Amino acid sequence: MVAVLLAVNVAVFLLAGTAAPVFATFALWPIGAFTDPATGMTVGFEPWQLLTSAFLHGSFLHLALNMLGLWTFGREVEAALGTRRFAQLYCAAVLAAALVQLVVVSGAAGPPVPTVGASGGVYGVLLAFGMLFPRRTVMLLIPPVPLPAWAAVALFAAVELVSGVLGTLSGVAHFAHLGGMLGAWLLLRRWRRAGRLDT
Repeated sequence: MVAVLLAVNVAVFLLAGTAAPVFATFALWPIGAFTDPATGMTVGFEPWQLLTSAFLHGSFLHLALNMLGLWTFGREVEAALGTRRFAQLYCAAVLAAALVQLVVVSGAAGPPVPTVGASGGVYGVLLAFGMLFPRRTVMLLIPPVPLPAWAAVALFAAVELVSGVLGTLSGVAHFAHLGGMLGAWLLLRRWRRAGRLDT
């Protein structure tokens, strides 16, 4: 499933790139009706955007960072959960990320901005990695400090929360990242309570 997701994300980027009409139709927009300045099209939230927005990326670097995170953590999470449950977890993370982001952007002031990217799903996979392999050492990139996986995940969540509340790193969907982690956590918690998760 990780390989499939990588292939689909890369294929969508190669085919659609950052084409404005594609973003106008398939990116996640706030609730309401707006005029997209890039295309002149009337845009606003549509249900399919909860899923399609996760396969669009604003630049090659955006795509590369998300796919690196998915590849780095996703392979072991999929091996532990199995392909079917990994797909369920990724989907839960993507949908939760989109729903949280939808609430945030729909209540925000200023011009409407579309949300794109697989990072909600990737953050859900990261959360799962921390829960499944809490003592595994993770080497941060900046700064290059080794941390146990549970601590690295907690640090990422704290940074996203503070950044989202303070509005730092403009253009980054911090609350979508947190939503992805929340969706993955809720599903893993449900599986554990049902005895379907041994780790």
